Amino acid sequence: MDYRTWDREMFGKHFHVELGRVAKQSAGSAYVQMGDTVVLVVANVSTEAKEGDFFPLTVEFQEKFYAAGKIPGGFLKREGRSGESSILSARLMDRPIRPLFPDGFFNEVQIIANVFSLDNDSPADTLGILGESIALNSSIIPFQGIVAAVRVGYLEGKPVLFPTEAQLGESAIDLVVAGTKEAILMVEGEAKEVEEPILLEALQAAHEAVGQLCDFQADIFAELALPEKMSFVVPSLSDEEAHRLTGLIDPAALEEKLFLFGKKERENALVQYKKEVLQAFSQTLPEEEQEKKMRLADSLYEEKLQHMMRRFIIEKRKRVDGRAPEDIRKIRCEIGILPRTHGSALFTRGETQSLGIVTLGGPDDAQMIDTIYQQGDKSFMLHYNFPAFSVGEIKPLRGLSRREVGHGHLAERSVKFILPSLGEFPYTVRVVSEILESNGSSSMASICSASLALMEAGVPVKKHVAGVAMGMIFEKDGVEVLSDINGMEDHLGDMDFKVAGTKDGVTGFQMDIKVSGISQEIMKKALNQAKIARLHILNLMNDAISEPKPEVSPYAPMIVSIDIPTESIGELIGPGGKTIKRLTKDFEVDIDVDDLTGKVSIAGVDREKTNLAYQYIKNMSTPLVIGEKYEGVVTRVEKYGVFVEIAPGKVGLLHTSNMGENVRDATTVMKIGDAVQVVIGKIEPTGKLDLKRIIDGKVAVSTRTGSPNRPPRKPPYPRRRPTGGGMDAE
Repeated sequence: MDYRTWDREMFGKHFHVELGRVAKQSAGSAYVQMGDTVVLVVANVSTEAKEGDFFPLTVEFQEKFYAAGKIPGGFLKREGRSGESSILSARLMDRPIRPLFPDGFFNEVQIIANVFSLDNDSPADTLGILGESIALNSSIIPFQGIVAAVRVGYLEGKPVLFPTEAQLGESAIDLVVAGTKEAILMVEGEAKEVEEPILLEALQAAHEAVGQLCDFQADIFAELALPEKMSFVVPSLSDEEAHRLTGLIDPAALEEKLFLFGKKERENALVQYKKEVLQAFSQTLPEEEQEKKMRLADSLYEEKLQHMMRRFIIEKRKRVDGRAPEDIRKIRCEIGILPRTHGSALFTRGETQSLGIVTLGGPDDAQMIDTIYQQGDKSFMLHYNFPAFSVGEIKPLRGLSRREVGHGHLAERSVKFILPSLGEFPYTVRVVSEILESNGSSSMASICSASLALMEAGVPVKKHVAGVAMGMIFEKDGVEVLSDINGMEDHLGDMDFKVAGTKDGVTGFQMDIKVSGISQEIMKKALNQAKIARLHILNLMNDAISEPKPEVSPYAPMIVSIDIPTESIGELIGPGGKTIKRLTKDFEVDIDVDDLTGKVSIAGVDREKTNLAYQYIKNMSTPLVIGEKYEGVVTRVEKYGVFVEIAPGKVGLLHTSNMGENVRDATTVMKIGDAVQVVIGKIEPTGKLDLKRIIDGKVAVSTRTGSPNRPPRKPPYPRRRPTGGGMDAE
């Protein structure tokens, strides 16, 4: 392909596309730019199909630190494995394109997006979706559609396309919307408790912008001599074989097993029945064809099962577990079930169960964020774990999956808006959702268990937040929106639409649609039905616990904060950190100091020692005032006086002349460790303190003017005349 470029101004942004300049050995590549953000997207495909019936698509998103003018941290000083932000961006790119590959295409496809330059006002994730669409459509890879994505905010009562970083900070929503010119395929984002009509307005504006980006691509492709798409064979049973298999399926028997109530009971019965049907079918095939044909027969059987489930929902409004489309599964909320954790809750919805655990820590426990987008600390984390045993399977215990990262991120975004500010609650908060059972909607169950556990932990959250997963069956003769979908409905349905929020509005939003032609009316119905379901769940959660506990767990650290003058920070830290290390050890606390503001946070499990550390730092940092009274402790005794510590690191001299009448030897009056009340008489320019004792509430007065045990002064030596020659008598 010859080197070509295209440019277009849209939405206040400049878009630039290059083809045929770089990565020319890939099946498809696109060099795309928006603002100062540059992403190279490459697409490659294997020549042979993989065994099985799963499309092997892999999307990678590589963030290069040089793109933001940064050098990676760590010993090696180079990029390592994909971090959380890269994984989330890769998932964002994967979801809108996966439904657009043709059925029966099983060649391995890999898409890699490389971020070469970054402008934070032009995020790379949506640009990556534009790039992958161009790369795929200009390659030999069979791909059925033109896809684009936009980010949309909501400011001053209207949607804002491709908002800047500053605008996003003020925006009521932050959504990424991807799709074709005809339909929305994916939505991902968060909101600040907005009403459903605002979301619909934003989605409509975003889809119109997606259409313009798709038109831009269509104009590009119209100027190109696009390569012919690679051919592939879609294996299938012959008409006679398909008819023979269908004849072996007894609709009444299949229906009976499909509508068994329990998930495992239903799954086991369906697996056993499929085994019987396929075994009978295999006996009608020549032995040499059995292995190949049986995979095809398995797929056809699943199609028949899917068709039956969908027709029952459309024709009879009956779901596999007996519910009507609007019904929510039975819910049970339990709190405080783990004795030593800082907060815990068990949320069970049908056969989906999430155990939420809250751990509170100090500022030092915050997660350090170092990505190409930002650097800083993150004080709230929500982690999602999905072990194989939750669905009764056996799998090796390996690292975190992309799915776990994505589900945890969605739950975290949905919950964070109910949390207090760090000024109100200076704890680092970590929530873990352990999925103990799963039959659909486990990420939304995680939001519910997290909200319950936060209240049980004494975190002063504003209100509960709950989530529900919606589904849809879209047929030519009808559409049904399903509330609280189970695993089978998620797998065999046409939409996975997750909505989270409080009683006052939506906070989290994720949608994947497998079919085109979803109208605004259907979207509106789904959102309204989700709101009804969410309010029902919130009522049940409030029955379990409706407001945060007044105090955090006794096993949680106590955190107190104090603002000290910035000029006192050096004194608190001490030379080489000596003072702060000693305080940390002596009081068994963690001390965090903000060098810019002077805010000091003290965290410790022992409340008495934490309070003592607080008082110590408060006294250390409080400016001393002449004439003020102080309670001090004698730290050193000499005949001429004692040294008294009136504040941490603040020691002054209480001379015998200021101890009271007729005190000549301080060692006869005081000893080390004695408590004494004093007043500051003078502060020398050098910082030395002159103290006076307080006796019976009054400053001590001494009639003695000399110092104790000092011999009388000798007469002065005669003064020599400047010119010499004798002495002057005194």
